[in-house]
Amino acid sequence: MAVTLRLGLPALILNALAASVALGAPTSTKTIADLDLARPFAARSPWRFTATQGPPVEGLSGEPQDGKINLYISNDKGRSCAAGLADSLVLRAGPDLFSEPHFLDKALLVHPGDTTTLLLVQIASQPAMNGDQRTATLLFGYDRAADRVSRVYAHVTGRNNNQEVRYVTRGSLRGAVISAEPTSDAPFAFWVTVDRFVRPGRYKQVLRYRSATTYGDGNRLAVIDSEMPNIVRQLGLWRQGQPLPLPDGGCARPHLERGALWC
Repeated sequence: MAVTLRLGLPALILNALAASVALGAPTSTKTIADLDLARPFAARSPWRFTATQGPPVEGLSGEPQDGKINLYISNDKGRSCAAGLADSLVLRAGPDLFSEPHFLDKALLVHPGDTTTLLLVQIASQPAMNGDQRTATLLFGYDRAADRVSRVYAHVTGRNNNQEVRYVTRGSLRGAVISAEPTSDAPFAFWVTVDRFVRPGRYKQVLRYRSATTYGDGNRLAVIDSEMPNIVRQLGLWRQGQPLPLPDGGCARPHLERGALWC
């Protein structure tokens, strides 16, 4: 037999106070990022990126969780905001428990070319009970003629199955965004996708293929690193006999095994 507990107003107030104490009881928001965009964009008006975070909340596990983050790209001190930022974790089906950002992983200026500056933002939702999170990787560019900041790239994925979305800062793939996400059918591998910056101010998919790297193969490299020889080969940037493209962390014994890079 189910029993419903009905609490009087004093008990409800005490419970609310206890929850507030458990969460640290901060009630004000704090600024966690504030970037001037006007100067690097050579903008006609004072564009800025700002992120504020509210007080801790109760997470899905019942434990305290970092508060909701509000994101703004604005040239009027936050009264309006560039499109494609606030709703970046919302899926087509509509808002759900993972549609709000609670983590700001990156907010920095990047340069896909010598004369181009973009704003890179990576955010994540609160974690699920299994540790997974919804993440969004976003790039914003500036249109001087229209004095407008707009989103030029967006990719939403999870974290629990070795997914990754990586912006490449240097080398022959400078400015590219590479994503790796698991396939849904056997043999379980990864879909590797490469998007490259093209003018005027947008990204275009230039490669998508099923990886040689398989899920649970024991390779300690990140999927994008193990697939880098395949990526640059298929884009015509590398061929057999040339030095292998190595990850930033180094590779003690680089070699190809079953078509993927191992160390």
